[in-house]
Amino acid sequence: MKLTARDVMVKEFNTIDQNAPIEDAVRMIFRGKIRKTGYKTVSVIVTGKFGNLVGVVSMFDILYHLRPPILNYMGDSIDFPEDALNAYISRFKGLTVAQVMNSPVRYVSPETNLIVIVDRMVKEKSRRLPVVENSKVIGIVYLAEVFGHLCQNWLNIDIH
Repeated sequence: MKLTARDVMVKEFNTIDQNAPIEDAVRMIFRGKIRKTGYKTVSVIVTGKFGNLVGVVSMFDILYHLRPPILNYMGDSIDFPEDALNAYISRFKGLTVAQVMNSPVRYVSPETNLIVIVDRMVKEKSRRLPVVENSKVIGIVYLAEVFGHLCQNWLNIDIH
């Protein structure tokens, strides 16, 4: 039997409009759902005006944009006074989801073979791949769900 994205995708997920304030995405991620595998969802699908996939915003993206950009050049040996950090936090609060999200986003179709998904996730060090059908996101394949499926069905390991 051919296993596909449709077989392992999570169908319940949060979406946010690209023009929403980044603080809305932060709240959604902070209050993320615990999935059946026990993992917390740490990303939100970003949609455009017509509900199409335009990006993903994750906990990593938020932390990356929250920190002072000078760290891209100075490394970790720099010390910031708290009042300087507050200025970066204030700047961050004024951003939109579109300014922080990761885009373009790789995605798969519902009929993509599971081993192809495993290969792509490993090569690209990806934790999630949206599943898109007719320009709409219908699910998300998470690395944890793929691993759980692998353990239970391919290796016959009881994960409970």
